[in-house]
Amino acid sequence: MPSDASTWQQLLQALPDAAWVVALPSLRLLGANAAAGRLFGLDQSQLLGIRADHLLATPEDMVWWDLARTDLAAAGPLDSEALLQAADGRSLVLHRTVHPLSREATGPCIVIARDLTGEREALAAQEDLAAELQATLEATADGILVTDLSGGIRTFNRRFAQIWGMPEALLEARRDEAVQAWMRRVVEGPEAYERRLQALQDSTLLACTDRLTLLSGQVLERVVRPLWSRGRPLGRVWSFRDLSERVAADERLDVLARTDALTGLANRRQLAEQVAATALAMRHDGDAFALLVFDLDRFRHVNDSLGHEIGDRALCEVAVRLQRVMRAGDVVARIGGDQFATLLRHADAPAAEAAANRVLAAMAEPWQFEGMAFTLTCSVGIALAPGHGRNADELLRHAESAMRGAKASGSNGLRFHQQHAEGDLRSHMRLDHAMRQALASQRFRLHYQPQVDLATGEVVGAEALIRWRDPALGEVPPGRFIPVAEDTGFIIAIGDWVLEQAARQTAAWVAEGRALTVAVNVSALQFHQADFVERVASVLDQHALPPQLLELELTESILVRDADEALERLRALANLGVRLSIDDFGTGYSSLGRLKTCPIHRLKIDRSFIRGLPDDARDAALVRAIVQMGQALGLNVVAEGVETEPQRRFLHEAGCHDFQGFLFAPGMDAVSFSRRFPAAKADAPTVP
Repeated sequence: MPSDASTWQQLLQALPDAAWVVALPSLRLLGANAAAGRLFGLDQSQLLGIRADHLLATPEDMVWWDLARTDLAAAGPLDSEALLQAADGRSLVLHRTVHPLSREATGPCIVIARDLTGEREALAAQEDLAAELQATLEATADGILVTDLSGGIRTFNRRFAQIWGMPEALLEARRDEAVQAWMRRVVEGPEAYERRLQALQDSTLLACTDRLTLLSGQVLERVVRPLWSRGRPLGRVWSFRDLSERVAADERLDVLARTDALTGLANRRQLAEQVAATALAMRHDGDAFALLVFDLDRFRHVNDSLGHEIGDRALCEVAVRLQRVMRAGDVVARIGGDQFATLLRHADAPAAEAAANRVLAAMAEPWQFEGMAFTLTCSVGIALAPGHGRNADELLRHAESAMRGAKASGSNGLRFHQQHAEGDLRSHMRLDHAMRQALASQRFRLHYQPQVDLATGEVVGAEALIRWRDPALGEVPPGRFIPVAEDTGFIIAIGDWVLEQAARQTAAWVAEGRALTVAVNVSALQFHQADFVERVASVLDQHALPPQLLELELTESILVRDADEALERLRALANLGVRLSIDDFGTGYSSLGRLKTCPIHRLKIDRSFIRGLPDDARDAALVRAIVQMGQALGLNVVAEGVETEPQRRFLHEAGCHDFQGFLFAPGMDAVSFSRRFPAAKADAPTVP
């Protein structure tokens, strides 16, 4: 290559853009740099000799080169953009310039091409992003305003103008002071608003969320965040959301949440708030106040007989009557289904009692709906502050406890809170919790008390007796925890456990060759469970226990409550083959006619009738009557609680079949029972 060509090649390589030198008039490339090779997808040496009008074959290039071949001066410089189809198929945008390298008419020219494709794509992406951001701003339900560091408006959306009730022309004119003046003019508390703006202006990094109220009544949530770019603050983004509907809805919900929907009275929540406020006010002046809780007696009968619509109308009438007899300023509330309460401000015990009597009298007035006349009464519990409590929770709890006491005493009366009743309730709760823990921790155990044939002295069966020793409470007698279990419903779980354990032990004795009937006590609540018969059948099947070796001891109350259903369930149990007995017979009520139709096998004489034998004439007469009745019905009769030989002898002479009690043996664990009575026929007292 000539020396001047070498100079051109050095020049070309020094250029950052693609460049090549074209000879005139041949239009052949004399040299090209590496950037040109990359642009056309060729090695730079491959470009040498290619015609320039073939390399960039746009109409503009072809016309210009054709003119430049004959008259370069006339052609003039070429400076424009051109499209190039790259080797990989992409379309490239080039900014191409052509300049002569000498003054000769046919001297060489240099072509410099800059690839603008990336810049154009970036610019297009920026334009797309700007359009996307603007569309996003317009799509949001919030009003958006973007300002620079001095508070000048950079951008906004139409929703911003709508929320502030601002003419869009005012924003589009970018009259920043006019926009700020408008906002100060329509906001409540413009002075405080201006101070807040100044604080934000003074602190570039400060962000905040607060609320504004406009003179129109609109409530706006304002969110302010700094606008950052490349590590430096550029301004602020202001977001305004119209909360007016939400605030109004919240207020309506708050009213609903504090008001009884049926009667329009205050509900339990509002009553608690009023009690708390009254307690705070009374604390300062030392005055007393009272809380009365009313519960309608047997209101369920109204719903069951007349329907819930009439029941709801009756509840509304209760609200009217309560408001009628209360003083102005007293708070009347409905706190439950048929339970109401009244907060009496500035009231001592006599005033509270007088108010309660007014309520009792109002409730006692005749009731009539849909031509049906009836009577409604209520029971009232009273708690006084500060003696019975200082907060709503304590006073409500104590008043409700007193109300339950009034209801338990016969209803249609009133009762003040008594401290010992609260102690009883807490003891009840502690015992209930301890029982549940005991069952989970396997602290219950079974003892077995033998049942003995009075004629032969043979041990013919045993009664399973539950025992409980608690680490904290010590030995807890059944008479203490069984009533609590019945009250809480936990007696069902305890009863299932006793049934399971007794069946397991009975089956173990059968495996040892001892066919011994074991009696298990069944509570009325357990008996009336829908799946009780299936539960008994499952236990028998699980332990392969002959059903005649399981005896279920039932109370007389079972024969009275839901008598037809109880009879059907007794027959189902009898069909399983288990034995059935009536426990504590004589202490309850049972129809002899119904007793005759029930598949009962045994009667158990309650220990209270045995205690006075043989000297107490009334006990003696009752026991003889029970034995004779059992014999007449073909039932086996067993006496429990036999502690003396005269008692045993009297029962034998009266014709009683079996007995159990401390005279023969107390209840004992299964191991002790097996050791003491190893054979089917146990050592027994000599029977005359």
